Amino acid sequence: MANYNKKSIEDICVKGKRTLVRCDFNVPMKEGKITSDKRIVEALPTIKYLLDNGAKVILCSHMGKPKGEVNPKYSLAPVAARLSELLGKNVALAADTVGPDAAAKAAALGEGEAVLLENTRFDAREEKNDPTMAKALADMAEIFVNDAFGTAHRAHASTAGVADYLPAVCGYLIQKEIGIMGKALENPERPFVSILGGAKISDKLNVVQNLLTKVDTLIIGGGMSYTFLAAMGHTVGDSLMDESKIDYCKNVLAEAEAKGVKILLPVDRMVADAFPNPIDADIPVTLIDGRDIPDGKDGLDIGPKSAELFATEVKNAKTVVWNGPMGVFENPVLNKGTLAVAKALAESDAISIVGGGDSAAACEQLGYDDQITHISTGGGASLEFLEGLVLPGIACLNDK
Repeated sequence: MANYNKKSIEDICVKGKRTLVRCDFNVPMKEGKITSDKRIVEALPTIKYLLDNGAKVILCSHMGKPKGEVNPKYSLAPVAARLSELLGKNVALAADTVGPDAAAKAAALGEGEAVLLENTRFDAREEKNDPTMAKALADMAEIFVNDAFGTAHRAHASTAGVADYLPAVCGYLIQKEIGIMGKALENPERPFVSILGGAKISDKLNVVQNLLTKVDTLIIGGGMSYTFLAAMGHTVGDSLMDESKIDYCKNVLAEAEAKGVKILLPVDRMVADAFPNPIDADIPVTLIDGRDIPDGKDGLDIGPKSAELFATEVKNAKTVVWNGPMGVFENPVLNKGTLAVAKALAESDAISIVGGGDSAAACEQLGYDDQITHISTGGGASLEFLEGLVLPGIACLNDK
């Protein structure tokens, strides 16, 4: 079992210490401008705590996929500018990540000052977790703080490798993630309901397996539900279905029955003749009341009865974890099921946890994000967390 009881920034003295902070500043950009500064804003509590307590703060992050080469398109310069605005103090950008400019700017920091290193992925050694890069990062600092949950499932030089050379603690973002999600998985208030959606069953095999040992009810929607329905003997028409996973789904259904875990699958469907263009609002859809879908029809969202069935289960829960949409959420005609689940979570008294990606987008789109207990900042990381995997960026932190 993973140990989530990690030291945080409040467990160590940071005054006067050069503190390397791994953030997730992989913000969306368009024509050189930041289109959402949400990830920068989420990092502020940790950065402000360190600055207010006299640390000399060295921030680092990746952005995009520059593939180990310097590419101005992925420069963190816009992030440094936005950080300076939000903090009300200048955050200089180093011209490199572990080169002479980074080292000089880090060495020159006074207490309560911050510098941002250039994109860690401009260095090909980052994604290989090369110890020479990890050591070069560590040489600039005395403490390592990981606050980038979105990359905690990656064993990279700046997320895990650097912890081989420095005392390593978590910031407030990771502390919140492992505190809330860790408790939900290891010691949940019951009934514990998990909702899984998304396109492919193959993406969630290990998640399903792990959750079967923990939940009271497993709700399955989205594209992955068609393989389960096929395993139960239903016709699924032209819907997304993985023939190679039919036996796996049969085993899951049998295992759930043996363990007393309730599995809920859709009881009605919104179908169309073909998979739509994501923004085509004119796509003709038909409601099929029942689980069998005729040939030539593609199931693309859950129907109103399914939405009500799932919402009722959520209302009776004490802990709910949701990962993955109920249908083709990008299409305005086929997002009703996903939005219904988001609404049910927002109106529930349960501890509600949403695992990033489209599920998080649905909650934000409806303005429900402040009514959800916790929306994870990392899609891939939260998925591996639900699988019960040890995340390298968390495992490397010092235990309390």
